[in-house]
Amino acid sequence: MKLYHSWLSSASRRVRLCLAEKHIAYESVPIDMRRQEHHQPAYLAMNPNGVVPALRLDNGESLYESGTICEYLDDIQPEPPLRPDDAYQRAVMRNFVRWTDDKALPNLLILNWSIVFQPQAQQWSDAELADRLSRVPTAERREAWQRISRQPYTDEEKRAALDRLLALVPKMEAMLGDSPWLFGERFTLADIAAIPFIARIAELSPASLTAEAAPRVAAWWQRVQARPAFASARIDRFDDALRERAA
Repeated sequence: MKLYHSWLSSASRRVRLCLAEKHIAYESVPIDMRRQEHHQPAYLAMNPNGVVPALRLDNGESLYESGTICEYLDDIQPEPPLRPDDAYQRAVMRNFVRWTDDKALPNLLILNWSIVFQPQAQQWSDAELADRLSRVPTAERREAWQRISRQPYTDEEKRAALDRLLALVPKMEAMLGDSPWLFGERFTLADIAAIPFIARIAELSPASLTAEAAPRVAAWWQRVQARPAFASARIDRFDDALRERAA
């Protein structure tokens, strides 16, 4: 398999975590999103949405959408299982993953894109911007690129985005209860879905993850970081990764 991904992309991080938990070998193909490599025709043939990641299978077929890829990997490599055995609990798990995509991801994109893409995009001429927008396949992402290039997010908007992102913490605190993982004793795709967001919250608002503020999530985060797959998947600190890229 070949995984086309970005090291800092939350969706890419999910899939790398899943591959690491499953001990599935793959070839890493990093995509430079600042150069819009994910909007090139060859990549769009694998992922018509023009986002990362995409997984090229051994038979030449491709998959996209991180949740779909992770469930596929759990199907083809049943051990260790990463979904609940109970059908109802599996459905509830999918709803949680969807909640993170609908509620957490848009706010994380505001915070991350302001750092990673905005400084470069602001320097594009109108002609350069028009050329780049013409390659973006979805209206939602065209709007995002237009926004960071011509109307940067204000500090107030970024604070509001962080506040909305932090809604994940009490939600997880309630889900964990007395269990080590979000769906009981088994580490699942729900935990994998949450990890990229909690990793950024730990950097942006560490006070939100203290034992006093969120004891269950704080303990969960410690358990997550102790898993071998966490190191294998390279969930590096965002600021460290940016410094390394700059160097």
